[in-house]
Amino acid sequence: MRQKYDVVIVGGGHNGLVSAAYLARAGLRTLVLERLPYTGGAAVSARPFAGVDARLSRYSYLVSLLPELIITDLGLDLELRSRSVASYTPTMREGRSTGLLVERDPSPVTEESFRSLTGSGREYAAWQDFYAEVQRAAEVLAPSLTQPLPTPDEVAAALGADTWAWLTQAPIGVELDHRFRDETVRGVVATDAVIGTFASLYDEGLAPNRCFLYHLIGNGTGEWRVPVGGMGAVTDALRRAAEAAGADITTDAQVTAIESAAEGAQTSYRQGDGEHTADSRYVLAGVAPWVLEDLMGSTDSAPKPEGSQLKINLLLRRLPRWTSGIDSEVAFSGTLHVAEGFSELEAAYGEAAAGRLPDPLPGELYCHSLTDQTILAPELVAQGYQTLTYFGVHTPARLFASGDAALAATAVARAIETLDRHLEEPIRDCLAVDVDGEPCIEAKTPQDIEAALNMPGGHIFHGDLQWPWLDGDGDATSSAHRWGVDSGHDSVLLCGSGARRGGAVSGLGGHNAAMAVLEMTAAQQGR
Repeated sequence: MRQKYDVVIVGGGHNGLVSAAYLARAGLRTLVLERLPYTGGAAVSARPFAGVDARLSRYSYLVSLLPELIITDLGLDLELRSRSVASYTPTMREGRSTGLLVERDPSPVTEESFRSLTGSGREYAAWQDFYAEVQRAAEVLAPSLTQPLPTPDEVAAALGADTWAWLTQAPIGVELDHRFRDETVRGVVATDAVIGTFASLYDEGLAPNRCFLYHLIGNGTGEWRVPVGGMGAVTDALRRAAEAAGADITTDAQVTAIESAAEGAQTSYRQGDGEHTADSRYVLAGVAPWVLEDLMGSTDSAPKPEGSQLKINLLLRRLPRWTSGIDSEVAFSGTLHVAEGFSELEAAYGEAAAGRLPDPLPGELYCHSLTDQTILAPELVAQGYQTLTYFGVHTPARLFASGDAALAATAVARAIETLDRHLEEPIRDCLAVDVDGEPCIEAKTPQDIEAALNMPGGHIFHGDLQWPWLDGDGDATSSAHRWGVDSGHDSVLLCGSGARRGGAVSGLGGHNAAMAVLEMTAAQQGR
């Protein structure tokens, strides 16, 4: 069969759905082709435990970078809730269990937690100064994310010389050494620089700096919010918006090739036993650039991206008690940092870079159900059940390359052991069991993520994050370049996490690709 559209979108993840909704609303004939039987990509909810009515966000799990502009433009029926706690970090000091509690809206409780841990008010004052500066940067940069790319000079002028210098000219570890003295405090700040990024905090390539920036600028606040109903609710709302606008969405459609020319593109795909071809003026690629090159028949030998995270989903009968005495609901309400002191993060990177599984294994956890009980059946809520999400850092794909299931099991055990060091009872004693009597625990290595989602190397950003502004001093040469969605191929644009301002559940790649198409369409109609 042969079909004709204005735009074909390869990949029905959240970015592809954002593009589809914008383009169909503008009157363009739009087709979305999704390889899986469902849309959503990594932003999906699932019931992973047999016979247990608990819908967990299986891969991605929190929302920060999704602009309110997109939610409003598309009329999304979506609720994102704030968490009262920003983070809790358990640690040991002089043989005593303690920790650092940071509230989302700091009260004297946060200030006292800093003072109790560090022995003075110096670190809290440094923390306030640092994040005030980050807040100002976020307020400057957030609006630019849904606009054509600014130049470096424009951003530098808006941020100020000091902020520009430490953020973009030297490894972030150097600045954190300068700002903070306490190991735990410095580590809490540093975690935002290594989530999904495998690099030393002193990396001269500044990959952690870019990762840190994206984690802190969402909507001008950097707040990470909980999607009510789970991540699946986000993409369900986007699919409804796209379909209501008139987009065609085809699932179980395996794209096999893309051919492009200046005047248009041709997309071949397989559905069931049938071979199909869709002609279009533009193709938007929600797949990773590395995958796109294969579909384009490129012989480019660019290295395959490498993911670095271990994702574990758990269902608990109850939350465990802490040796520090902190209330369990308080500790788990925000982001819980485990073994993420600054030197622990650096040591873990060194171990993993040498091919060894870190011990202790750094990671962070949070409990979705403390903020949103709708993901659990009423009877589970009544019994006190809670979900738990773990995201491990510095667990690169290379560690699991052998496919040895025992090694993956060791990684899961090590993650749990690292948490257990701060608990009065092992987390396994709190685990729920499924209908078959098996513990409710599910783990995903980078290889598992690649196999399920076709993300090369399991890399959650589809590759290294890029600065959200133009490279160098040159002007943008095309609409695709202006919007940061240039693929290097005629009539093909990036619309996924691999776009310049992609990464995380943001919709930015989808929005900006749609804006580039509409800009080019308007220019052609004006000729």
